Amino acid sequence: MAQSVSAFQAAYITIEVLIALVSVPGNVLVIWAVKKNQALQDATFSFIVSLAVADVAVGTLVIPLAIVINVGPRMEFYTCLSVACPVLILTESSILALLAIAVDRYLRVKIPLRYKSVVTPKRAAVAIACCWIVSLLVGLTPMFGWNNLNKIRRTQEVNASHTAFVIRCQFENVISMEYMVYFNFFVWVLPPLLLMLIIYLEVFNLIRKQLDKKVSSNSSDPQKYYGKELKIAKSLALVLFLFALSWIPLHTLNCITLFCSSCQTPSILTYIAIFLTHGNSAMNPIVYAFRIKKFRTTFLQIWHQYICCETDKNANNLDNNELGTWPLQRAGTIPDMPFIDLKSPFHVQRANLASPLPHAHNCK
Repeated sequence: MAQSVSAFQAAYITIEVLIALVSVPGNVLVIWAVKKNQALQDATFSFIVSLAVADVAVGTLVIPLAIVINVGPRMEFYTCLSVACPVLILTESSILALLAIAVDRYLRVKIPLRYKSVVTPKRAAVAIACCWIVSLLVGLTPMFGWNNLNKIRRTQEVNASHTAFVIRCQFENVISMEYMVYFNFFVWVLPPLLLMLIIYLEVFNLIRKQLDKKVSSNSSDPQKYYGKELKIAKSLALVLFLFALSWIPLHTLNCITLFCSSCQTPSILTYIAIFLTHGNSAMNPIVYAFRIKKFRTTFLQIWHQYICCETDKNANNLDNNELGTWPLQRAGTIPDMPFIDLKSPFHVQRANLASPLPHAHNCK
């Protein structure tokens, strides 16, 4: 029996490490891509960076702590509680980032002409800060008293134990299932997921209405804009779907544990549910790479420049118009730019005199 448990733990740790090795580099690449490509530096991608930061923290912090909890060392109650809380904080941060992304996409298609004036970088930064503050409050609620300390205290009094509050550190020993189900799931997970579902359905409805309109020959820009909005909305809705698919099973098991105390959940199901939650942090970069052209282009440029050490002569020619310029044109915010022939002798000479750009550095 001991050998079986030990083998299970070894397999668990191996899979967790593999998830971390995929999640951390992938999400660091997402953050790097947004920093590198100006076309990705708007409100939507700021929220995506916030989501990527949470996913990096899952790989660097939550997974190592989950391995500790799986081993189950004996430690003081609040020390164990501090080990269990980070996953709650980061889960809520991811949910609120996804909600912010959904609201942002809705505003893009609902008020395209006023979007830039409504969703400013400052307001996006405030929204991100609020998401993290709320996440900290929700995730640290067990530290404020909603935990299993009183239950353990009563048990130890019955057993007349002199080692007060020193326990085997496991998630269910310190985190109250009432907190996980009634507060975490029913208030801070399920309602935001349902709200996001409604928002994306409305986004798709608005885009379809615009695309179905009979447009004249000079209305290609709105059509292009809404067509690309539809494509990106589908990609971000896929991110939401994968998140829900990854987290609902674990919360379902928590509900079974709370409402059916006599039910025995097979340990293999619990492990699979945990793998899904942690594995979700590795999924998003893959979705971005395959579904969003701007990310794919920037990922490839980073690979060629910094990994393969190749000079990319098109490094500054990133696609800044994937969403189209129609809202900016209608709002009169795109200035007329003079034509510059970069191949003329004058500009070639100026380019040769200029200092080399950092991205053109040859690693050899």
